[in-house]
Amino acid sequence: MAQPLRFRRAPGRWDTDRVRSRIERPLDENLGATASDPWFKPPPRYEARRFDMDDGSWALFCWTDDDADPPEGAGGGPVGYWLGNTETPSDLWRTDKYGFEEVPYPVSRWAQRELLAGLHDDEPWLADYPHVSWFFLPVFCSKDGAATTRAFFRDHAAGFPDATREEGTGYVERLLRPGILDEYRETMAGKLGTSTSMDLVRMSATVAEFTAAKLISDSGYALTPEIEVTTGHSLDFRATDPDTGTGSLVEVTRPQPVATRSASGPVAAVRDTVETKTSGQLEAHGGGATLFVDCSSFPDDDWDAVRAARPDVRHRPAVVLRARPNGRIEAYRKGSVPIDLSPAVEWID
Repeated sequence: MAQPLRFRRAPGRWDTDRVRSRIERPLDENLGATASDPWFKPPPRYEARRFDMDDGSWALFCWTDDDADPPEGAGGGPVGYWLGNTETPSDLWRTDKYGFEEVPYPVSRWAQRELLAGLHDDEPWLADYPHVSWFFLPVFCSKDGAATTRAFFRDHAAGFPDATREEGTGYVERLLRPGILDEYRETMAGKLGTSTSMDLVRMSATVAEFTAAKLISDSGYALTPEIEVTTGHSLDFRATDPDTGTGSLVEVTRPQPVATRSASGPVAAVRDTVETKTSGQLEAHGGGATLFVDCSSFPDDDWDAVRAARPDVRHRPAVVLRARPNGRIEAYRKGSVPIDLSPAVEWID
């Protein structure tokens, strides 16, 4: 899978002649490129150019004689910063890559203003969802994932069945608004995907992780994603009690509705999904993690069947839950769950 959009940092002295000969000309020869001033004023003490290719791809390049706030571990001096979802000119091939939070803030802010304006030109409806637009910008504007990630929200209601685009996207917007995952934006946004093929199962599973993050945070715990364990695996989260410093590991799985799998019913779908998870990653880990089983992909009838049966699952402790776009989350638990989720869920057990 490709990576979310990142900057390339090109040390050395740049000027308009070098930019024209080493960036604009190769792009124009290969793709047909129109160079222009950027839409927004470049960062102070930087010059900048925008490149729009005939195939719809684009790139930004800004340069300065003195990088006063270089990324950690990088030297100062003259430098250029490249960002684009098009082919990379050869002069930039062996340059280091940096995320939006790693490059100088004025460079990142300027580039993101350019990207957001382009995103909202392409998808005007996303302007009503500023947190979704900003958080997923590295994948909404990526080389391979732009079409699929935008369609996931636009056409598939962020993975919620029987929901509108506004309801599904609004749910994620409200979830992101408090900033609980801002520090981990590149990692979490990248999970949504930068693939040219639409994978609704994987994308919906990513939203399940966002829901888990909301539950943990709304319940008063500090949140850290992607926890490496001794088996070489990573579990989805650590939830840390701020009063005691005690950490609890959380892994998330999201069963798919019966219509998209071979299970004989929704209860079997829950059990089968948990068995797959526990016979792989959690079995290798050797226990100690709480499993969140997110049934938010289930339509009402399927969830009603699970809700009535409250089936046991092959892992304890476990929380079986379902979120709706209006923010309501129902859940039942199996075993002694070390995290008190009562402030965030309606228990049905």
